[in-house]
Amino acid sequence: MHPSDAPKVQSRGTLTTSNGNPVDHNQTSQSAGEAGPLLLQDFHLIDKLAHFDRERIPERVVHAKGAGAHGYFEVTHDLSHLTCAKFLSKVGKRTPVFTRFSTVGGEMGSADTARDPRGFAVKFYTEEGNWDMVGNNTPIFFIRDPSKFPDFIHTQKRNPQTHLRDPDMFWDFLSLVPESIHQVTILFSDRGTPDGYRHMHGYSSHTLTLVSEDGSYRYVKWHFRTDQGVKNFTAEEADKIAGVDPDYATSDLFKAIERGEYPSWSVYVQIIEPEQALRYRFNPFDVTKTLSQKDFPLHPVGKMVLNRNPENYFAEVEQAAFSPSHMVPGIAPSPDRMLQGRLFSYPDTHRHRLGPNYTQIPVNRAINAKTVNHQRDGSMAVNGNGGSAPNYEPNSVGGPYQTNIPAHTHTNLTLRGQVGRHTYELSDLDFVQAGDLYRLMDKDAKSRLISNIVGHLKNAKPFIQKRQVAHFKRADAEYGRRVEEGLRAAGSKI
Repeated sequence: MHPSDAPKVQSRGTLTTSNGNPVDHNQTSQSAGEAGPLLLQDFHLIDKLAHFDRERIPERVVHAKGAGAHGYFEVTHDLSHLTCAKFLSKVGKRTPVFTRFSTVGGEMGSADTARDPRGFAVKFYTEEGNWDMVGNNTPIFFIRDPSKFPDFIHTQKRNPQTHLRDPDMFWDFLSLVPESIHQVTILFSDRGTPDGYRHMHGYSSHTLTLVSEDGSYRYVKWHFRTDQGVKNFTAEEADKIAGVDPDYATSDLFKAIERGEYPSWSVYVQIIEPEQALRYRFNPFDVTKTLSQKDFPLHPVGKMVLNRNPENYFAEVEQAAFSPSHMVPGIAPSPDRMLQGRLFSYPDTHRHRLGPNYTQIPVNRAINAKTVNHQRDGSMAVNGNGGSAPNYEPNSVGGPYQTNIPAHTHTNLTLRGQVGRHTYELSDLDFVQAGDLYRLMDKDAKSRLISNIVGHLKNAKPFIQKRQVAHFKRADAEYGRRVEEGLRAAGSKI
């Protein structure tokens, strides 16, 4: 996108890959058809993500600051007719979990109360290996194609010249990527500054898949709804606590568990039949949109309880490595483009940050399943490195062998479509849910939303402000008008 309202600057030439090939399209990944999964042959995507994953050491590129705790997940409602996942096989079954909460854009020393989405990642230690539910405290995200992710995160970090937070970077990108309007509305509402980690919901955000023993499947979205009740800070409260207790959320979680006030979340799924996904009014795999609970009601699944603090923060919280590609039989991915990119990017960044044997670290080990494979050597191989067993397969000396039984970590989805970079066409559907969210807010919540946006957007250049205001107006006329009036009252020349 090349906006005509931006000041004219001298071009630096054609965008290229790291080996100098010109890039034909930087905003869309190659996929098998318009709604199909992504292709490994897309070198530009892999090149871009792999470099991005290695930009920061040893701190996480995103979700750098966080807190975590141990606990359990207990099945409260039978899902065995929908999935062959053993940890969901019967009511009353308990599975150990480790959960990490985090801010997204800030560094390790940033404030817990910063206006930012919150990471919500749960590692289930099942008898078939570990399943990682890697989500956020919002049911959606800013972008829907992983090619945009490194660029988006760069705008949430620091200016490469000044090393300062830069409102121009922040709003320039968002105003050029209008699909972000829904998440922007959530971020600048009260939900952008939750009162710690115990008082917020968690979501898979992505659509995932449940696979039955017979190979049939349904798509699902996971919801973790806090039993403590939702509580948020106003912008003024969040700023005050940031100056007084920047580790507020970390402290709140730890002390609550120490007191025996174990936080819990009731877990639900929205279930989408494959036929419904094909005919729904928008792409159900678009992570910038929510699925109506009227169309797809919440079905109860279980309860997650956190009842034990880590013994050592570095060993358990800092070294915890979650990836949406860590799945178990009965759970599979979907064609969601952002999810497809994360399936590669997350374990890749763990191998960079923690080493190729990061799954041998105690907090990441599959403690309820035996791990046997031919992976050997590499830094920090601490599990005996396979001993005298063979490191190849097939072999004639008793090495581990394949089961020849369907894994049920994928589906029999039929793929059709021409390989290419299939762009999403911006439409009114990209603005409807942001407008609906605004209209659902009460008078005071709307005023706080406008104040929060104006307080941040006023620091961006006028042409960027004008572009972003147009998106707010497209979502809701009053929404955009009030932001525009607020900017003018703050001295903007838009």
